[in-house]
Amino acid sequence: MRKYLIPIITLAFFMLACSGEKIQEAAYPKDLAGKKKLLREKKAELKSLNQDIEKLVTEIDQLDTNKREKSRRLVTTQKIERKDFKRFVDIQATVAADDMVGASSETGGRIITLNAKEGQYVKKGALIATVDMQSVDKQIAELKKSLELANELYNRQKRLWDQNIGSEVQYLQAKNNKERIEKSLETVGFQLTKANVYAPISGVIEMVISKNGEMAMPGAPIVQILNTSKVKVVADLPENYLSTIKKGEMVTIKFPALDKEQKARVSMIGRTINPANRTFKVEVNVSNGSGMLKPNLLASMMISDFQEKDAVVVPLELIQQEVSGKSYVYVKGEGSEGAQAQKKYIEMGESYEGQIIITKGLEGTEELIIEGARGLAENELIEVKTITPQNNG
Repeated sequence: MRKYLIPIITLAFFMLACSGEKIQEAAYPKDLAGKKKLLREKKAELKSLNQDIEKLVTEIDQLDTNKREKSRRLVTTQKIERKDFKRFVDIQATVAADDMVGASSETGGRIITLNAKEGQYVKKGALIATVDMQSVDKQIAELKKSLELANELYNRQKRLWDQNIGSEVQYLQAKNNKERIEKSLETVGFQLTKANVYAPISGVIEMVISKNGEMAMPGAPIVQILNTSKVKVVADLPENYLSTIKKGEMVTIKFPALDKEQKARVSMIGRTINPANRTFKVEVNVSNGSGMLKPNLLASMMISDFQEKDAVVVPLELIQQEVSGKSYVYVKGEGSEGAQAQKKYIEMGESYEGQIIITKGLEGTEELIIEGARGLAENELIEVKTITPQNNG
């Protein structure tokens, strides 16, 4: 009010002075000496006039019973809430096949048919390849011929033995020879069933190792089949996390290349420490119904290494420090003149992603000053700005 009153009064006096000049215009000096004299007189009048104005303004302030509104700093506040605090560590991991097996022949031979291509989906029991068993066929033919002779000798020896002719040893030898050849024929015949190679599991053919016409060795895989319906995420954790993670604990798995994340439980924790890098293995089984998770895909495993229930948590950016090193925040307080900024000295605990635990100094029921907290002074009057929620309907 004072800053507006002074110019108004000055203007009024100036207008009166101008009116007086017009009345005395006839007496206005024309020479230089007269003008200088008149200027000195007007300056003296202006000085006296300003002194009168200041005195008048002071007297008006003393007599005015309406108190002027003091300036207030505009701020926003947010009520502090106690909540469960968790801190996570990001461990690099990779996707591994939970079930990858090879389809191999149990006997050696040349591959004469190969019904498999890389990327092809096959069901368990599907025919993968056929191996040439010509050598086995020849063995069977040879054994059959030997069996004909053994049967003939046995039958003759049996007729003689039935007539009490000949020795018992001869009869038993003929019988044993016949039965031995029959067993050998049965064994070699069973090998014919190994000519066909079948898929041991359902899945996708990841790699074709042998080609049509090549020799298949006993036990050597012809193709590798990958079951991608279930995969696992494998990570190597430093040994200092041994007491942090438990089997069955829920963790978050992120796949940056797919911009995807999912939660799963720890399925296996390694029993040994790798002496080379002091880590232990952790595995998490994840579902892969869409087939998007490929073996060796990079992933990250989010593991909670610290948690505290019912903690006072505030944004880290609101923490301020004095020159002495003491940390503090501003909260909304109440004084004789209304809302004011109140400084609270605090002690801090663990932090994560811009949030920090306050271990001492706050009860968790205060209104924390958010916007406008920087540059505030202790007990400075504030005005809380109300944020109107947007209507999204």
